[in-house]
Amino acid sequence: MGRRRAMTAEQAREVRRRGHEDARLFAEKLGIGKEFRSDPQAKKDIIDSEGHSYSVKSGQKKWQIFLYGKKRFTEDYVFQGMNGVAQILIDCINSFPEDRREYLKDKRRYKESLSKNMEELKEKLLEGRLLKSFLDKSLFNSGEVDFFVIKENEIFHLFSSRDVVDSLSEAYQVENSTARRKGEMNSQKVVFKFNGITNGEIEMRNDSDRHYREIKFWLDKKKTLNLLKKEIDEGKEYNNFIIIYGRARRIFFKREKRSRKSQSSF
Repeated sequence: MGRRRAMTAEQAREVRRRGHEDARLFAEKLGIGKEFRSDPQAKKDIIDSEGHSYSVKSGQKKWQIFLYGKKRFTEDYVFQGMNGVAQILIDCINSFPEDRREYLKDKRRYKESLSKNMEELKEKLLEGRLLKSFLDKSLFNSGEVDFFVIKENEIFHLFSSRDVVDSLSEAYQVENSTARRKGEMNSQKVVFKFNGITNGEIEMRNDSDRHYREIKFWLDKKKTLNLLKKEIDEGKEYNNFIIIYGRARRIFFKREKRSRKSQSSF
Protein backbone atom coordinates (compact mmCIF):
# COMPACT_ATOMS: atom_id res chain seq x y z
CA MET A 1 0.00 0.00 0.00
CA GLY A 2 1.50 3.33 -1.05
CA ARG A 3 2.08 6.40 1.03
CA ARG A 4 -0.89 8.78 1.24
CA ARG A 5 -0.55 11.87 -0.91
CA ALA A 6 -1.05 15.19 0.80
CA MET A 7 -4.11 17.15 -0.25
CA THR A 8 -3.28 20.02 -2.62
CA ALA A 9 -4.35 23.59 -1.84
CA GLU A 10 -6.94 23.37 -4.65
CA GLN A 11 -8.36 20.13 -3.26
CA ALA A 12 -8.55 21.68 0.22
CA ARG A 13 -10.48 24.67 -1.20
CA GLU A 14 -12.91 22.31 -2.92
CA VAL A 15 -13.49 20.41 0.34
CA ARG A 16 -14.23 23.71 2.12
CA ARG A 17 -16.58 24.81 -0.68
CA ARG A 18 -18.57 21.57 -0.51
CA GLY A 19 -18.67 21.88 3.26
CA HIS A 20 -20.16 25.38 3.05
CA GLU A 21 -22.76 24.16 0.56
CA ASP A 22 -23.75 21.27 2.83
CA ALA A 23 -24.02 23.63 5.81
CA ARG A 24 -26.37 25.88 3.84
CA LEU A 25 -28.40 22.86 2.74
CA PHE A 26 -28.71 21.62 6.32
CA ALA A 27 -29.86 25.08 7.44
CA GLU A 28 -32.53 24.99 4.74
CA LYS A 29 -33.74 21.50 5.74
CA LEU A 30 -33.80 22.51 9.40
CA GLY A 31 -36.03 25.45 8.49
CA ILE A 32 -33.54 28.22 9.15
CA GLY A 33 -33.29 29.20 5.51
CA LYS A 34 -30.54 31.52 4.31
CA GLU A 35 -30.74 33.78 7.36
CA PHE A 36 -28.21 32.01 9.57
CA ARG A 37 -24.92 33.03 11.10
CA SER A 38 -21.65 31.13 11.41
CA ASP A 39 -18.39 31.37 13.35
CA PRO A 40 -15.77 29.10 11.70
CA GLN A 41 -13.04 30.02 14.19
CA ALA A 42 -15.17 28.50 16.96
CA LYS A 43 -16.14 25.54 14.71
CA LYS A 44 -19.70 26.87 14.46
CA ASP A 45 -20.83 26.28 10.85
CA ILE A 46 -24.37 27.37 11.67
CA ILE A 47 -25.96 29.41 14.46
CA ASP A 48 -29.77 29.36 14.47
CA SER A 49 -32.23 32.00 15.64
CA GLU A 50 -32.33 30.52 19.17
CA GLY A 51 -28.54 30.68 19.45
CA HIS A 52 -27.91 26.94 19.03
CA SER A 53 -24.71 26.19 17.10
CA TYR A 54 -23.92 23.30 14.76
CA SER A 55 -20.75 21.75 13.35
CA VAL A 56 -21.65 20.18 9.99
CA LYS A 57 -19.43 17.43 8.56
CA SER A 58 -20.06 16.27 5.02
CA GLY A 59 -18.93 13.94 2.29
CA GLN A 60 -15.20 13.38 2.43
CA LYS A 61 -13.85 10.04 3.64
CA LYS A 62 -11.78 11.56 6.45
CA TRP A 63 -12.20 14.75 8.43
CA GLN A 64 -9.21 16.84 9.37
CA ILE A 65 -10.26 17.90 12.85
CA PHE A 66 -7.20 20.11 13.25
CA LEU A 67 -3.78 20.80 11.79
CA TYR A 68 -1.80 22.91 14.27
CA GLY A 69 1.73 24.15 14.59
CA LYS A 70 3.67 24.82 17.78
CA LYS A 71 2.24 28.29 18.35
CA ARG A 72 -1.29 26.95 18.84
CA PHE A 73 -0.26 24.72 21.72
CA THR A 74 1.93 27.35 23.38
CA GLU A 75 -0.79 30.04 23.30
CA ASP A 76 -4.11 28.21 23.68
CA TYR A 77 -5.13 28.27 27.34
CA VAL A 78 -7.43 25.26 27.06
CA PHE A 79 -4.75 22.99 25.59
CA GLN A 80 -2.35 24.38 28.20
CA GLY A 81 -4.80 23.39 30.95
CA MET A 82 -4.93 19.69 30.00
CA ASN A 83 -2.45 18.45 32.60
CA GLY A 84 0.59 18.41 30.34
CA VAL A 85 -1.05 17.41 27.03
CA ALA A 86 -0.04 20.69 25.34
CA GLN A 87 3.59 20.30 26.40
CA ILE A 88 3.73 16.74 25.05
CA LEU A 89 2.32 17.95 21.72
CA ILE A 90 4.97 20.68 21.70
CA ASP A 91 7.62 18.03 22.48
CA CYS A 92 6.35 16.00 19.49
CA ILE A 93 6.92 19.02 17.26
CA ASN A 94 10.31 19.71 18.84
CA SER A 95 11.37 16.14 18.04
CA PHE A 96 12.20 17.48 14.59
CA PRO A 97 14.71 20.20 13.62
CA GLU A 98 13.43 23.54 12.39
CA ASP A 99 15.21 23.04 9.07
CA ARG A 100 13.43 20.25 7.17
CA ARG A 101 16.63 19.51 5.23
CA GLU A 102 18.23 18.33 8.48
CA TYR A 103 15.28 16.01 9.09
CA LEU A 104 15.60 14.50 5.62
CA LYS A 105 19.26 13.67 6.25
CA ASP A 106 18.47 11.41 9.23
CA LYS A 107 14.75 10.65 9.49
CA ARG A 108 15.24 7.65 11.76
CA ARG A 109 16.98 9.66 14.45
CA TYR A 110 14.19 12.19 14.69
CA LYS A 111 11.42 9.59 14.47
CA GLU A 112 12.96 7.73 17.41
CA SER A 113 12.64 10.93 19.42
CA LEU A 114 9.01 11.31 18.29
CA SER A 115 8.18 7.75 19.41
CA LYS A 116 8.92 8.53 23.06
CA ASN A 117 6.66 11.58 23.01
CA MET A 118 3.81 9.80 21.21
CA GLU A 119 3.97 7.02 23.82
CA GLU A 120 3.72 9.66 26.55
CA LEU A 121 0.78 11.30 24.78
CA LYS A 122 -1.02 7.94 24.55
CA GLU A 123 -0.59 7.40 28.30
CA LYS A 124 -2.11 10.83 29.00
CA LEU A 125 -5.10 10.21 26.74
CA LEU A 126 -5.79 6.87 28.43
CA GLU A 127 -7.12 9.02 31.26
CA GLY A 128 -10.83 9.35 30.48
CA ARG A 129 -11.07 12.92 31.78
CA LEU A 130 -8.21 14.13 29.60
CA LEU A 131 -9.51 12.28 26.53
CA LYS A 132 -12.90 13.97 26.97
CA SER A 133 -11.22 17.37 27.30
CA PHE A 134 -9.08 16.75 24.22
CA LEU A 135 -12.05 15.62 22.08
CA ASP A 136 -14.28 18.46 23.29
CA LYS A 137 -11.60 21.06 22.56
CA SER A 138 -10.68 19.56 19.17
CA LEU A 139 -14.21 18.97 17.88
CA PHE A 140 -16.24 21.69 19.59
CA ASN A 141 -13.81 24.31 20.88
CA SER A 142 -14.56 23.25 24.47
CA GLY A 143 -18.33 23.28 24.56
CA GLU A 144 -18.89 26.22 22.19
CA VAL A 145 -20.79 24.01 19.71
CA ASP A 146 -24.13 22.47 20.69
CA PHE A 147 -24.72 19.94 17.90
CA PHE A 148 -22.68 17.69 15.61
CA VAL A 149 -24.20 17.00 12.18
CA ILE A 150 -22.98 14.35 9.74
CA LYS A 151 -24.26 14.22 6.16
CA GLU A 152 -24.61 10.70 4.76
CA ASN A 153 -25.89 10.68 1.18
CA GLU A 154 -28.88 13.08 1.39
CA ILE A 155 -29.59 12.56 5.10
CA PHE A 156 -28.26 14.66 7.99
CA HIS A 157 -27.65 12.82 11.27
CA LEU A 158 -27.79 15.20 14.25
CA PHE A 159 -26.22 14.52 17.68
CA SER A 160 -25.63 16.66 20.75
CA SER A 161 -21.96 17.54 21.20
CA ARG A 162 -22.09 16.17 24.74
CA ASP A 163 -23.30 12.78 23.48
CA VAL A 164 -20.52 12.76 20.89
CA VAL A 165 -17.74 13.45 23.40
CA ASP A 166 -19.13 10.97 25.94
CA SER A 167 -19.61 8.22 23.34
CA LEU A 168 -16.25 8.59 21.62
CA SER A 169 -14.27 8.85 24.84
CA GLU A 170 -15.96 5.77 26.32
CA ALA A 171 -15.73 3.68 23.12
CA TYR A 172 -12.19 4.44 21.97
CA GLN A 173 -9.24 2.20 22.64
CA VAL A 174 -6.20 4.51 22.70
CA GLU A 175 -3.01 2.92 21.35
CA ASN A 176 0.24 3.75 19.62
CA SER A 177 0.78 2.82 15.98
CA THR A 178 2.69 -0.30 14.97
CA ALA A 179 5.16 -0.47 12.09
CA ARG A 180 3.67 -2.50 9.24
CA ARG A 181 6.22 -2.08 6.46
CA LYS A 182 9.99 -2.10 6.11
CA GLY A 183 11.48 1.22 7.15
CA GLU A 184 8.56 2.18 9.40
CA MET A 185 8.85 2.61 13.16
CA ASN A 186 6.52 1.91 16.06
CA SER A 187 4.76 4.63 18.04
CA GLN A 188 4.78 7.33 15.38
CA LYS A 189 1.10 8.08 16.07
CA VAL A 190 -1.64 7.91 18.68
CA VAL A 191 -4.43 5.75 17.28
CA PHE A 192 -8.10 5.76 18.29
CA LYS A 193 -9.74 2.37 17.71
CA PHE A 194 -13.25 0.98 18.13
CA ASN A 195 -13.65 -2.79 18.22
CA GLY A 196 -10.03 -3.07 17.10
CA ILE A 197 -10.50 -0.92 13.96
CA THR A 198 -8.79 2.47 13.53
CA ASN A 199 -11.26 5.37 13.65
CA GLY A 200 -8.75 8.22 13.81
CA GLU A 201 -5.18 9.27 14.55
CA ILE A 202 -2.97 12.00 15.92
CA GLU A 203 0.11 12.21 13.71
CA MET A 204 2.93 14.51 12.65
CA ARG A 205 2.95 16.21 9.26
CA ASN A 206 6.49 16.40 7.92
CA ASP A 207 5.79 15.49 4.31
CA SER A 208 6.42 18.89 2.69
CA ASP A 209 7.90 22.31 3.33
CA ARG A 210 4.31 23.62 3.50
CA HIS A 211 3.28 21.14 6.18
CA TYR A 212 6.31 20.57 8.37
CA ARG A 213 6.32 20.23 12.17
CA GLU A 214 2.53 20.25 12.39
CA ILE A 215 0.23 18.01 14.43
CA LYS A 216 -2.74 16.56 12.57
CA PHE A 217 -5.81 14.97 14.16
CA TRP A 218 -8.21 13.21 11.79
CA LEU A 219 -11.30 11.00 12.09
CA ASP A 220 -12.86 8.59 9.61
CA LYS A 221 -16.34 9.78 8.60
CA LYS A 222 -18.14 6.48 8.07
CA LYS A 223 -16.63 4.75 11.11
CA THR A 224 -17.38 7.72 13.35
CA LEU A 225 -21.00 7.88 12.19
CA ASN A 226 -21.46 4.13 12.66
CA LEU A 227 -19.98 4.34 16.17
CA LEU A 228 -22.28 7.21 17.16
CA LYS A 229 -25.38 5.49 15.76
CA LYS A 230 -24.47 2.35 17.70
CA GLU A 231 -23.64 4.04 21.00
CA ILE A 232 -26.29 6.79 21.15
CA ASP A 233 -30.05 6.25 21.57
CA GLU A 234 -31.90 5.27 18.41
CA GLY A 235 -32.57 8.12 16.02
CA LYS A 236 -35.94 9.62 15.23
CA GLU A 237 -36.89 11.38 12.01
CA TYR A 238 -37.32 15.12 12.40
CA ASN A 239 -38.32 15.41 8.75
CA ASN A 240 -37.45 13.61 5.51
CA PHE A 241 -33.88 14.91 5.60
CA ILE A 242 -32.86 14.99 9.29
CA ILE A 243 -32.56 12.21 11.89
CA ILE A 244 -31.98 13.25 15.50
CA TYR A 245 -30.37 11.12 18.21
CA GLY A 246 -30.03 10.99 21.99
CA ARG A 247 -30.14 14.19 24.04
CA ALA A 248 -30.69 16.26 20.90
CA ARG A 249 -34.16 14.74 20.44
CA ARG A 250 -35.48 16.35 23.61
CA ILE A 251 -34.37 19.80 22.50
CA PHE A 252 -35.71 19.58 18.95
CA PHE A 253 -39.02 17.93 19.61
CA LYS A 254 -39.74 20.37 22.44
CA ARG A 255 -39.02 23.18 19.99
CA GLU A 256 -41.36 21.63 17.44
CA LYS A 257 -44.10 21.37 20.09
CA ARG A 258 -43.61 25.05 21.01
CA SER A 259 -43.82 26.00 17.35
CA ARG A 260 -47.10 24.12 16.83
CA LYS A 261 -48.53 25.66 20.00
CA SER A 262 -47.53 29.13 18.84
CA GLN A 263 -49.11 28.61 15.41
CA SER A 264 -52.38 27.30 16.90
CA SER A 265 -52.71 30.41 19.05
CA PHE A 266 -53.19 32.63 16.00
